[in-house]
Amino acid sequence: MAGAAEPVGDADTGAGVFRTHCATCHGIEATGHGPMAGVMVIKPTDLTALRANNGGVFPTARVVMRIDGRDPLVSHGSPMPVYGPFFEGDDVALKTAAGQPILTSRPIADLMAFLQGVQAP
Repeated sequence: MAGAAEPVGDADTGAGVFRTHCATCHGIEATGHGPMAGVMVIKPTDLTALRANNGGVFPTARVVMRIDGRDPLVSHGSPMPVYGPFFEGDDVALKTAAGQPILTSRPIADLMAFLQGVQAP
């Protein structure tokens, strides 16, 4: 299809990234009910409702910046990712809903593809 962008992230790879780095807090179902959720002062977000809570548009830029630390969360105790260099390098550009590119790493692009796939209808 002419003009169609190739998918940047791989959802299957992103599922593995999520299980390894995110499920402890956000839960295996990404609903915010992971085993560590009960001890957190600020409860983990239901990641399946990101699109629904943003007027039906997946908030690509906001989510990327939360994960890569450009928009840090105090509840994580330090800027995310707490996993350090895993999320760095091999940069790719994702497009926001407005068509704006946002540069991020390949693991985050994979994670974004997974998160977009688990959004509630």
